[in-house]
Parts: sequence; C-alpha cells; structure tokens
Amino acid sequence: MPGKQGIILSDMKQMRIGFFEVDSWQAEYLSQGMQKLGIASQLQADFLQRHLQVEGCEACAYYEAIAVFIGTKVTAATLDALPQLRLILTMSTGYDHIDLDACRQRGITVCNVPHYGENTVAEHTFALILSLSRKLHAAYFQGLRGEYDLRALRGFDLYGKTLGVIGAGSIGLHVIRIARGFGMRVLAYDTRPQRLLADVLGFTYTDMDTLLAESDIVTLHVPATPATHHLINRDTLRKMKQGALLINTARGAVVDTEALLWALEEGILAGAGLDVIEGEELITEESALLKKPLAEATLRQVVQAHLLLRRENVVFTPHIAFNSQEAVERILDTTLENLQAFLKGAPINVVS
Repeated sequence: MPGKQGIILSDMKQMRIGFFEVDSWQAEYLSQGMQKLGIASQLQADFLQRHLQVEGCEACAYYEAIAVFIGTKVTAATLDALPQLRLILTMSTGYDHIDLDACRQRGITVCNVPHYGENTVAEHTFALILSLSRKLHAAYFQGLRGEYDLRALRGFDLYGKTLGVIGAGSIGLHVIRIARGFGMRVLAYDTRPQRLLADVLGFTYTDMDTLLAESDIVTLHVPATPATHHLINRDTLRKMKQGALLINTARGAVVDTEALLWALEEGILAGAGLDVIEGEELITEESALLKKPLAEATLRQVVQAHLLLRRENVVFTPHIAFNSQEAVERILDTTLENLQAFLKGAPINVVS
C-alpha cells in the first residue's frame, strides 16, 4: 500500500480518479490544470456533480483516488465499497467528514487544503454581523410585506463595540483585522496565543469567561473536534453579555442548537448569524429526510433547526462562507497540487 509515501505512475497504468460535487466549469478548470501541471497523461478522471454515497458506491469500485467536498461523508462503509482506493483529496480545510482511523487501517492517504479562504470566510463573517447589526435581514422581510417600521429597524454601530473571537487562527486573525478597521475593541480566546500578533494587530487575549461576558458580538472560528463539540451550550450562553450576537462560520457541531434556540427565546442573545448548523445536510437537502430512517435525536435536531431559522433575528446562509470565485479556484489549485505530489511519491498536506 502506498500510504503516505504516495505512488509513482510514470511506468504504470493511468490512475482512475473521481472528482465529486463539481460543476461543469470546475471540471473544465481541473482538466486544464492537469494539463498545465503535466499530469493529465497519468490520470483517467471522471467529473461528477453528485455526492459520493454509500448506496450505489460499488459502481465506483475501480477508483484509486477520489476528490470530495464536505458534502460527501467518507465512512468505513464507503471505503469497503472502494477496494482500490489509495488517495482521498478533500477539497476543504476541515476533514471531520472522513473516517481517518479507517483510512489509516487501509493505508489510504488523505490530503486537505489547509489554506484557501481565510479572507473569504472573514468577509462573510462580517456580512452576517452587518446583516444583524444594521437589521438588513429584517428590512428585507419588511420590504416584502410592504412594511416600513423605522423604529424596528434601528441598528447599532460597530465602532467602539467589543468583538470576541473564539479561535484566533488564520481565519480569526483576518476577522480581527477587519474588526480593527471598524474601530472595534477585540478580545480573543485561543489555545495557542501569539502575543506578538496581538501587539501588532491591537487585540487582547483573554479567558473564555471574560470574552463571553464582555463581548457585544461573539464569533466562532474553531475546527470541529471532540473538544469543541457543543462548545457553545446553555452554560456558556448564560455567561454571555445580555443582548449580544452570536456568529458561527465554523462548524455546526460547535453550537448546541437547542441551547441557541433557548438563548434567543430568553433574550440572552439579540440575534445569531449562522453559516453552519447541526444537521445542515438535512436542512439544505430535504429529500434526504425521505431516503432513510432517522433516529429520534436527528429528527429533534431537524425540527429545532427549522424553528431557529424561522426567526427574523437569525440570519442563515447554507454553508457558503468559503464560496467566492477566488477561494474555490484556490481550492481546486491546491487539490491538483496535492494530486501531483502524490503521483510523484511525495504527498503534501497529509492529514492521515
């Protein structure tokens, strides 16, 4: 098995690779990129708009490599149906949709895209913030109803307000730069503080409780890990400043949906801006609800999410914070670089 050493195909047959969840322009972009990198002759590539799913996965059994976005869940069952698989290219930074343990057991290399959209996600974060702070979301719905209640649409300035950034990594630091441009005071919580950057950018590291208590807006920029699962829950929400806003462009599992709904109903939070939410794959693809039996906990999660998203003080976008033209092109470029490195026998951006 190639494992992390990759595989050299110069004197071998073409590698069969399936790119999933790609539009026609992305397929053309990838094809042209393969030509530019000089690897097209080493590959037999298929481009599919659909997700890779366990049902019917046997038809893809000949693939030695697959490239997927986060909409595809690569489980042990998926891997069982792909016996020739040697490489998984996830076209994302996060890889919680892939069973890494199962990949290690099978000697399958997994590569991600560590950097592509730090500024992109940060800009979307402020799109959500401004939608709430200046009541753009509510104003839109008032316009649809032919109502113009200026008092109900009175927002607030960001200047002088305190922004709490949980997770001051690459994305979080871009958020901080933008916030400082608005004249905001910034508090940050991170397990690996970088004091020099705090001095340069003019923000302050603090503990979680202080950040929650003093921030007018809290924004999340942490990965989905066991340690961050339901990081925002009833206990942490109780510690937040009354009338604060919560923004999540990280991962849905970081926020307990039931607790968030409770905090909004109790007036602890004045609003929430969400690009991600628990069970989002069932919300954005409602046909999935009809395709398989759902556990009671999952059904409860879906109902809670729908109740949450009906609220006018909740702005929801369907996991599109990354989705600018430039960012998607950077994702595709890095994915091809990962593929090229694997073919040369020296994989890069390996996460398993």
